[in-house]
Amino acid sequence: MTTPLPISPTTLIYSARALRDFGDGFIVLLLPVYLANLGFDAFQIGLVATLALLGSALTTLAIGMIGTSYSTRTLLIASSALMTLTGIAFIAPTITPVIFVIAFVGTINPSSGSVSIFVPLEHSALSHSVTDANRTRSFARYSVVGALAAALGSLAAASPEYIALTGLTPQTSLQLMFALYAALGLTAGAIYARMPRQASQTHLPPKPLGQSKAIVFKLAALFSVDAFAGGFIVQSLMALWLFDKFQLSLTTAGIFFFVSSLLAAVSMPIASWLASRIGLVNTMVYTHIPASLCLMAAAIAPTLEIALTLLLIRAALSQMDVPTRSSYVMAVVTPEERTAAASFTSVPRSLAAAASPVIAGALFTAGYTALPFVICGVLKIAYDIALLWTFRNVKPPEEMHQPLS
Repeated sequence: MTTPLPISPTTLIYSARALRDFGDGFIVLLLPVYLANLGFDAFQIGLVATLALLGSALTTLAIGMIGTSYSTRTLLIASSALMTLTGIAFIAPTITPVIFVIAFVGTINPSSGSVSIFVPLEHSALSHSVTDANRTRSFARYSVVGALAAALGSLAAASPEYIALTGLTPQTSLQLMFALYAALGLTAGAIYARMPRQASQTHLPPKPLGQSKAIVFKLAALFSVDAFAGGFIVQSLMALWLFDKFQLSLTTAGIFFFVSSLLAAVSMPIASWLASRIGLVNTMVYTHIPASLCLMAAAIAPTLEIALTLLLIRAALSQMDVPTRSSYVMAVVTPEERTAAASFTSVPRSLAAAASPVIAGALFTAGYTALPFVICGVLKIAYDIALLWTFRNVKPPEEMHQPLS
């Protein structure tokens, strides 16, 4: 009897992320609809998003602190169990305070796959599985898998409308999607369980931040500005804006977010190629600024067609910094500090992102629906300029070894 060939840790990470981001892809659109059906207004929906991001930040901080005591594999399995419990918990309660508690302690992601307790763990495991020369390319593939899965999840967000045709109530149809979210968490945990124990750890024992502390803190501070800005237009709030301003149906919104995710997926290999020629930092900055300008223009667009076109152009540019940013953080710290660096750059992002959705929700409720988009764009451009100025001369190993074209 032949022994089956082992699956590489990289493949397992990609597979689990695909399942998770598929779930996030439909939950991010269904969450505001589900909450609105329960009687939540825009401010309360923004508060749920804030609590979800805040809880994710604190959980990620805890992972950064205990990550040297447990294997990455163990922490990923535990996170998957929490995802399963979150989906189950969202089905049952209808009391507002209970919803707030579940959003805080669970894994519901109102934004995107890049803001998640799973991400720093996967980043650390992935960076230890590849060489410096292949690191950015591997992170680009990792991001492409997530974006494509999220795109399919966006299409699946229309499922409740078709499920309701069977005679089930709209609320029951939505609850079935949360049950699917729970099942995806269970399946992701089974995939993580196949990771070899030794493959989830680096050959050097992980350590708390030491010699890389200064650069990590600078990056964390800048990333927090970017995340605070992004929190003003998390996907759940953007979906709410489209529903309210243009009366989009779930099906139409799902198609829009599907196309947005496809464009983001296509852009990520291009980001890897571009980074090999102009550098990681330059790629982050020079693709981000035009995306922010498109976002601000979309907020004041006179028609749905113009707004969606600008948002799609933004989608094609705004995510090119995701694999490059992840690769850059892993490149400029020592290998044994990668787990801590991934957590400590993610935590300020999540904390900062948690502060803004509730502000955006309040602005929406007050009638200033364009203002969150403008604030987001201005802050992101300021972040890009500061990032370029601060880190233009801090090169990852592959950029020091060969000239950029």
